[in-house]
Order: sequence, then structure tokens, then C-alpha cells
Amino acid sequence: MTISLDDTMQHLGQNAKQAARQMRTVSSVQKNKALRWLADAIVEHTAFLQTENAKDIALAQQHGLASALIDRLTLSDKTIQTMVAGLHQIAQLDDPIGSLGPTRCLPNGIRIAKMTVPLGVIGIIYESRPNVTIDAAALCLKAGNVAILRGGSEAFYTNQALAQLIQKALTYAELPLHAVQLIPTTDREAVSHLIQMTDTVDVIIPRGGKSLLERLKKEAKVPLIMHLEGNCHMYIDKSANPNMAIDLAFHAKTYRYGICGALETLLIHQDIAETVLPILAERFTQKGVEMRTCLRTQDILPHTTLATPEDWATEYLAPIIAIRIVDNIHQAIEHIEQYSSGHTESIITEDRQAAYLFQQSIDSAGVYVNLPTIFADGFEYGLGAEIGISTNRLHARGPVAVEGLTTYKWVLSGEGQHRE
Repeated sequence: MTISLDDTMQHLGQNAKQAARQMRTVSSVQKNKALRWLADAIVEHTAFLQTENAKDIALAQQHGLASALIDRLTLSDKTIQTMVAGLHQIAQLDDPIGSLGPTRCLPNGIRIAKMTVPLGVIGIIYESRPNVTIDAAALCLKAGNVAILRGGSEAFYTNQALAQLIQKALTYAELPLHAVQLIPTTDREAVSHLIQMTDTVDVIIPRGGKSLLERLKKEAKVPLIMHLEGNCHMYIDKSANPNMAIDLAFHAKTYRYGICGALETLLIHQDIAETVLPILAERFTQKGVEMRTCLRTQDILPHTTLATPEDWATEYLAPIIAIRIVDNIHQAIEHIEQYSSGHTESIITEDRQAAYLFQQSIDSAGVYVNLPTIFADGFEYGLGAEIGISTNRLHARGPVAVEGLTTYKWVLSGEGQHRE
């Protein structure tokens, strides 16, 4: 007998809701036991995981997937090392669940405080990156949540292999087996079901392209914690150390083109442009990075492509960078205000006042001084991992890690008081 997609999704949701009730009271010891066992299992089964990953990569290449997406899909040795380190880092974090904030005693003697609690059942929709399967499962477990994972079809074999290890880790730690469930189909309609399962799913966290996010904004009935585009900027101030500026701009663009923290637009003060741009352009050219530039930049770099208005608003995720010369820091801030997606911006400067003005004025989830934008990552923040970079203003902002996956309830204690 064939089970319908609707029945499959309802069954997943009901199992998740039941597991969520159990997860509220599991111990920190159990959660950390599962995380550490999973880390060891990934190391032990690296060959198996990479064999399964190779199947996905081969199919992706056959289907003409872009190189940046194949990079995201690849389970390299470094990716595995980062996953393992992230699991250990998450295990070492303080368990927030059940902790109490400051307790106040009201005039009538009632004691009142906030208790940190899990969000509940979290549906996580993501594309390409199989490491998200581990990051999402680990963070949800640490925060006492239940996860329903919907990975991209391009990572189907890898995600199935990782899910097998996660299930074994849950069994080993005597945690509910449905605390982490992977949707067992590549049918796109599974997403439509998941985002409308208000009876069993509490929050949806999507990680994907613009088309997916636009679709979810229109169709979702379950609340969303959104990760929008990463149109990240760097501004090189007139006081910047030229060597540092060149190094960080090049690193921010070329470290990995397909990550959301990759530099997409470089803004540079007119007083330092003639010093920095020729050297930086030579390095970009050697690396094969296309430069799309303003008219003023073309006076210095005449062989570059003239930028269009669309270029300033584009998250390339490719070896392309937009470059503009600005009159001053205020014009740089205005440009970012107009075109930024609210993800991550950086200033390179030796001027403390300029650094403070930039960090105070820029309204993005991450604002850096003398750092490349590619540090926009939960692991780099010391959070173990992340489910995504939230550009929301409500609930969670920036890397969504353990703390971002919790909420609170009010707990009151008394001695039989009546309300007057």
C-alpha cells in the first residue's frame, strides 16, 4: 500500500510533537552524550560519508549545477573537521534550558522569573550544504528542540547517510528517536505541507536561494525565522592601512565564493583609491575575479566592466565583485543603507571615530571593524555552529545558534495569595 505525501508529513509532525514533549525534560548529560557520540561516529565513518557524497556530486555535475553550489555540496575533509569541532563546541556550551533569569519579589510576596525553554518543533529547509544536517540537528538537540529536516534533493544521499548516524546517536543517548527526522522524499510538495503544519510545527527556518524564500514568505502559515540574501559590503576608509585593506578585501571575496558572508561590493574612499585599487585589481585578475566598477573606478582601472544599478544590489555567489569609489564615509554608509540585505558589513580603518560611526550607523546583523565579512558564521562566533544568519529584527538576529532556538515562559511561585 502506497502512503500519500500528506499522510507521511502528518505522521512526521505527530511524531515530532510527541518527541517535543519528551525533550523538555531530558538531561544535559543525555544531550551532550549524543553530540559527542555523533562527532566520533562522523570521524569513524568519514569514508562512507564521502562515498555517499560523491554520488550527489556526480549527479550535480551531470545536471550542470553551478560550481559555487557544488562547492557547498562537497563534504571535504575540512568540512568534516569543522562539523566534528562544531559538535564538540556545542556540547561544551552551557545548557540554557530550564535556567532562570533574575527573580523579582512582588509586593504581595509572589516570586516571578523567566525560564528558558525550547521553541518546540522546528522545520528546517535548506539547500546544497549537507553539513547543515549536522549543524541543525546538533543545535536543536542542545536547545531541547525537535527538528524536521528537509535538505535539498542535490544532497539526498549525503543527508540520508548523516541521518543514519544521527539516529544511532539518539539511540545511544536514550533520547526520543523522533527528536530529529529527515523528510524521506525529494518531492518539492513536501515543503508546501511542512510550512502549513501549524498543529505540529512551531517554527520554520529556511536556508536557501531567493526563489525559495520568496515562496515561503507567500505560502507559509508557520512562523518563519528568515535568512535573506548576503549582499555584503566592505568600506575601505581613507585612514586604512593599505596592505591590510588589500589583503582583507581579497580574502573576503576569494575565500569561498558560495558562502553568504562572501564580499560582494567594495566601497573605497577617494583619497586611498589610487594606492589600493591597482594592486587589488591585479590580484583579482590573477584569481579570475571579474570587476564591475563605477565610472570613477574606471579612471583607475580602465579595463573593468561598467557596473549597472543591478550590480550594486546583487549577491553574486561567484567570482564577481562590484567596486565603487566614494567621497567619504557618509556616502559609503548611504550606499550600504540603499543596497544592503542587512547581513554583514565591514569597515577597514585606523580611525576609531570612523569605526564607531560605522558600527553605530549600519543596520545589519553583523558590523565589523578590520575584519573580512566571511567571519559571518556561528562556528567563528564561538557558537558551535548555526542554522542560518537571521536578518530578522524579531527573536533572533545574526547566527542562529542554541540561544536563538529558545524562548521563555514566566514562572511564578507563591504561598496561596489571592488577587485583590
